Amino acid sequence: MSRLFGFIFIFVMAHPALAEEVPFAGEGWEITAEEHRFEEVKGEAALFLKNGSALVKDGVFRNGVIEFDILTAGERGFSGVYFRISEGNNAEHFYIRPHQSGQVDANQYTPVFNGVPGWQMYFGPRFSVPFDYKFGEWMHIKIVISGAKADIYIDSDQPLLHVTLKQPDRAGGVGISSNFGPVWFANFRYEEIENPEITGTAAGDDLVPGPGALLNWQVSSAISETVLDGAMTLPEEATGDLSWQNLEVEDNGYANLARVQGLAEGANTALAKINIRAGADTTRAIRFGYSDRVKVFLNGALIYSGDNTYRTRDYRYLGTIGLFDEVALALREGDNELIFAVSESFGGWAIMAAIEDREGLEITP
Repeated sequence: MSRLFGFIFIFVMAHPALAEEVPFAGEGWEITAEEHRFEEVKGEAALFLKNGSALVKDGVFRNGVIEFDILTAGERGFSGVYFRISEGNNAEHFYIRPHQSGQVDANQYTPVFNGVPGWQMYFGPRFSVPFDYKFGEWMHIKIVISGAKADIYIDSDQPLLHVTLKQPDRAGGVGISSNFGPVWFANFRYEEIENPEITGTAAGDDLVPGPGALLNWQVSSAISETVLDGAMTLPEEATGDLSWQNLEVEDNGYANLARVQGLAEGANTALAKINIRAGADTTRAIRFGYSDRVKVFLNGALIYSGDNTYRTRDYRYLGTIGLFDEVALALREGDNELIFAVSESFGGWAIMAAIEDREGLEITP
């Protein structure tokens, strides 16, 4: 069983289908939802879906075209399509936000790594596009996928959004989902095409990590956030019996911690560490961003604690990530261990940091 975006998918590998249309009649779907029904809506055989998901039974998709019609009343919701669903709770995901119609975040592409969607990292014009939705009417969505690229069409002849996919190029399951607001789907079909034509272009220039960005981290296996409650120094029980993996940052400078592990019950915190070797005692500034909560330890001592969780500051606060925080590192001559204990609740599990003044410093993961 795989849990994606809060819903359970039953994933069954099979042989890929060509030009496969999946009627909304029940037999072709594995559905897990708070509410669903098959009914005719505005002349179309439709699936009503609320707070749930529907996976194409025995469906496998890698490259080609996915398209479907969608109808929403405009209520707050997040409804769309998953593709390349694979074991380990991994997938690509595109969904619309009807309540943000006309806004820059009217929709969203995000990868899901180990069950953790990452929209707090993957935001802005490379991952969403303004669009005015039609409420109470059918809209057509088409996604063309080829390797690491995808063009997304919404009631259009030209792609509205072009994205670089973050998951590996591999075959996987395909399905639809609705979170919160109710939605209707109709005319769902997918077709395997080896090299479909991609015509869209990315919005803006390709990103590169900024000046002084930390490019590699050592990331621990997950621990319980409660181990760190009230800690002024890094507890031994937080560091004992851990496994570590090297993790490189992405083009935007984020280290997506969910790439190397998923959340486990009672274990929602990972330690991301680097070593800073200083030629002499010195104090340097480090800027950083994180999702959702962080405790920063330098040589075992707590120097910062913060909370960037979705909606914690006001009801509109998204908790997106940037180099918004800064602390002074009082480095001693020789080796200094810097650890960010990053805890995740929703929307992305990540750390990013930069030390611009590196004179006399050697930084290694």
